[in-house]
Amino acid sequence: MKTEQGLKDLVKEKYTEIAVQDKTTNMSSCCGSGCCSTEVYNIMSDDYTQLEGYNADADLGLGCGLPTEFAQIKKGDTVIDLGSGAGNDCFIARSIAGENGKIIGVDFTEAMIDKARINAEKLGFNNVEFRYGDIEKIPVTANIADVIVSNCVLNLVPNKAKVFKEIYRCLKPRGHFSISDVVLVGELPDKMKQVAEMYAGCISGAIQKDEYIGLINSTGFKEITIQKEKAIIIPDDILGAYLSEEDITSFKQSNLGIYSVTVFAKKPETCCEPGCCN
Repeated sequence: MKTEQGLKDLVKEKYTEIAVQDKTTNMSSCCGSGCCSTEVYNIMSDDYTQLEGYNADADLGLGCGLPTEFAQIKKGDTVIDLGSGAGNDCFIARSIAGENGKIIGVDFTEAMIDKARINAEKLGFNNVEFRYGDIEKIPVTANIADVIVSNCVLNLVPNKAKVFKEIYRCLKPRGHFSISDVVLVGELPDKMKQVAEMYAGCISGAIQKDEYIGLINSTGFKEITIQKEKAIIIPDDILGAYLSEEDITSFKQSNLGIYSVTVFAKKPETCCEPGCCN
């Protein structure tokens, strides 16, 4: 649990379980972690059902936003989805990019890749593919993507700086990303940080909002914009699984904020020869 590999192994184990769970179980928990709540139907995920390209078989009720809705995808674009799960964001991206676009989903859980490939085959899409791989080392060549999207995945990765460097590498000059993720304002209680279920549930792996934006900026991205932000309220029956009543009261009285944010940023033009910069 204390090593990066240990955290990755934990997430892989949990998301293998999620791949075979029903959608209702996933949506009634923290990113499908299994800590089901009776107070709400979905804690973080937004409603995809009205988006063109939505596929019910590919919607596991995970995520914390709608990055594809804000991703400014155009016809013919090459789009990479990091942590593609069963393929929902990929299929929505394909509906925008069209038959001449190229959609690549990347996930490091074999069960998710299998599920996504089955869904793509059912839909008959020959320009959507799913690759097994770690998003700290994205399995594509450099400067290939017009757009990169991700939905509630980077918070699960121990080395977020490495992921942003990989995103930068994979994007074409002037390419951009739209990523939905979970961030914090204020310090999460130690008891939450130490609970494996909460880590796999996207909360304990989150970092401070300012630090998150700082990583994007230090990587070299420009035009950083928060496209959407909403507070995440964790119901008492979930908090009660990890904290005492006294701890819950203290948590609620604190200034801690847990937020879902959708962030946009652009890779700047790369100068290949003197005079080519705008």
